[in-house]
Amino acid sequence: MAAIFRMSKSSNLASSICRAFTTASASASAGSLSPRPQWVFLGCPGVGKGTYASRLSNLLGVPHIATGDLVRHELSSDGPLSKQLAEIVNQGKLVSDEIIISLLSKRLEVGEAKGEIGFILDGFPRTIRQAEILEGVTDIGLVVNLKLPEQALIEKCLGRRICSQCGKNYNVAEINIKGENGKPGIYMAPLTPPPQCASKLITRGDDTEAVVKERLRVYQEMSQPLEDFYRTRGKLLEFDLPGGIPESWPKLLEALNLDECEEQLSAAA
Repeated sequence: MAAIFRMSKSSNLASSICRAFTTASASASAGSLSPRPQWVFLGCPGVGKGTYASRLSNLLGVPHIATGDLVRHELSSDGPLSKQLAEIVNQGKLVSDEIIISLLSKRLEVGEAKGEIGFILDGFPRTIRQAEILEGVTDIGLVVNLKLPEQALIEKCLGRRICSQCGKNYNVAEINIKGENGKPGIYMAPLTPPPQCASKLITRGDDTEAVVKERLRVYQEMSQPLEDFYRTRGKLLEFDLPGGIPESWPKLLEALNLDECEEQLSAAA
């Protein structure tokens, strides 16, 4: 199997979450559902963290929180940080850990007040310091580390396209990597746009091979200590994506012991 699953604890956690959701009545309050999934998704740029985090969010009925979205939302508001964030972004600087944690803490507080039962966090933490700060804010139960070979990541990033009219994302790359040295091959079909978007596709300005390779290098340099941080705490699930969404989604559910959860949740609805 493509998944590298080294943590039986997370398997039990995922199973109990599925049972909690499927056995709860439709009228049950969010606060009565336990345990609460509080998960983090890690992975290189272009690996698909947002895609799979969003799918699990929909499946389990918990919010998908992307820190990039939190920054963009604050920038578009009249909040106390909007002017400060605008200056940071316009100068091309990195948003500080303190600001990110402040936005995240605010989002979690709002969610708790609304009765949200957990979250799937995407894009944070990226360093050990951020992970340590996050531990002081909330208790992370599981960290899913999505992995793809560098060749596939580069081809995926170079194939990304955005419709200039509707803003939807597509990918024109057809990735077909042959297996070697005992490792399986990977095939990922292109995500082609509908006819009305086909002539309006644009490429992100930073999706050049040199920039993509540098982003991957920086991420790998930063990610190894972070992976070790969560591995030593028994919270890391490493998952090698076997292909595109049709191949990877059922395997990911299987690795999380949620492969029967979608059917059970549908029946309980």
